[in-house]
Amino acid sequence: MNSRLGNARKKIWKYSPLYLMMLPGVAYLLINNYLPMYGITIAFKDINFAKGIWGSDWNGMQNFKFLFSSSDAYLITRNTILYNTAFIVLGLIAGVGTAILLNEIKNKLAVKFYQSVLLLPYLISMVLVSYLVYSLLSVNVGLMNKTILPALGIDPVSWYNEPKFWPFILVIVNLWKGIGFSCVVYLAAIIGIDKDYYEAAMLDGASKWQQIRKITVPLITPIIIMMTLLSIGRIFYSDFGLFYQVPMNSGALFSTTNVIDTYVFRALMQLGDIGMSAAAGLYQSVVGFILVILSNYAVRKLSKDNALF
Repeated sequence: MNSRLGNARKKIWKYSPLYLMMLPGVAYLLINNYLPMYGITIAFKDINFAKGIWGSDWNGMQNFKFLFSSSDAYLITRNTILYNTAFIVLGLIAGVGTAILLNEIKNKLAVKFYQSVLLLPYLISMVLVSYLVYSLLSVNVGLMNKTILPALGIDPVSWYNEPKFWPFILVIVNLWKGIGFSCVVYLAAIIGIDKDYYEAAMLDGASKWQQIRKITVPLITPIIIMMTLLSIGRIFYSDFGLFYQVPMNSGALFSTTNVIDTYVFRALMQLGDIGMSAAAGLYQSVVGFILVILSNYAVRKLSKDNALF
């Protein structure tokens, strides 16, 4: 027993610099991710500020009942899932396609330039993106209403009062902002493919399209599957800035821009309904956790079957 303790102490002392480097990350994880979990109880209580969280009366599932009996639950769930599904599918196609195009550019300086241009939107704050979008869609001074639509003979559009346009606008903004990061991931996978495959295909007379279809896409399929599964695991979570900042929190657009994340924020800040916002947040977390576990299981299953690696 003493020898085991001695060995453990030696290992701790040996790796003490690494443990010290780990401490800030562990502290952040505990403070940011685990300590707030006691707030789950709010979803099951009738909050009374005078009594505090622990002193407030329990109300069972009433907050959930109120949430799911309204049309809001269906609306925010539908919007969240449909938007994220569109983001996953279109982001995959655009990311892989852009990576393949970049790989075909032989000039290294040009490739670095294009990569930087594509990655720049990913590094921009969503608040700044919202004002860039506003400069395009503003009713009075926007480029669309002042230049593009008049040139096409189309009347100006009140973009921030027309919900029908925003599914397309949000998808385009998300693609523009995220395509740089996804194409870098796929480009790294493509660069790692052995060039002998392409040389052999060229000797056999394969066209460039055939090389892409028969070599490039199949060999990066493991990365595509893994990235898709990771995205599916977070399909119940949304980019808060995209759905709140970009539409400028316009009430006329709630039918197409309201998702679970924005609903929780508005329920808390505008309605003051802490219980219902906590119930919506817990609903999102539980379903998201289940999807993450299922995605992790799918990745492990495929890797064991040698389908991924």
